[in-house]
Amino acid sequence: MKALITGATSGIGQSFATKLSKKGWSLIITGRNEKKLKEMQNKLSGNVEFITADLSKREDVFRVYDFCKDKNVDMLINNAGYGLFGKFEDTDLDDEINMLNVNVTALHILTKLFLRDFKKKDHGTILNVASAAGFMPGPLMSSYYASKNYVLKLSVAIYEELRRAHSNVKITVLCPGPVDTNFNNRAGVNFSVKPITADQAAEYALQKAFSGKLFAIPGLFIKFGAIGQRFIPHKILAAIVYNIQNAKKTSDGKEKALK
Repeated sequence: MKALITGATSGIGQSFATKLSKKGWSLIITGRNEKKLKEMQNKLSGNVEFITADLSKREDVFRVYDFCKDKNVDMLINNAGYGLFGKFEDTDLDDEINMLNVNVTALHILTKLFLRDFKKKDHGTILNVASAAGFMPGPLMSSYYASKNYVLKLSVAIYEELRRAHSNVKITVLCPGPVDTNFNNRAGVNFSVKPITADQAAEYALQKAFSGKLFAIPGLFIKFGAIGQRFIPHKILAAIVYNIQNAKKTSDGKEKALK
């Protein structure tokens, strides 16, 4: 069995790689840092290949697919992604577009191309990493929340198409709450509640993916939140999220919190 993992050099992606390697899977890992990719290749057991790529660049996304398309990949894990904190009018446009390219465009392209391949052989699993943020609007992290809404809704729609086609191809979407990774450093925020570990998130997601489940939502609190938000009007929910995030600023106005 062979898996392609994007964003594999840290956080949940690295945990996915470690756990699958221990299970005897062959891996193709990708990220921007060639040094870290080489270190992982040397550290992990079994057959590990890597390709250095910046998934904010569309040509790199297609280059990753071309590298993998004839290698009989059984699982695609779309893990690469990051967030930005701040009012929509204030966040840097170039940073925001790069984030959307990684969180949405790259995931969309890889999902479509690998899904076509998986459908032809009627076998394969796609594991898309979204977030609990995908269930709600996200003032002060509006573009990040919107990107994870996209990942969530796309995955659910594909699931239904596969179900109606009686396909053996499976898709799972991971929707964690706070996870203890480098996410908060890159987003410029800290978590307001105790996060789960990357290993916990990866293990839970793999269990759900291997059993063919659509949703992987670790933690009862996050599950209840995902269900409960359905009964709150959008305007009220947006106000709640804004107040939670705004309260996490320090007294000098710098961002202090949140995923």
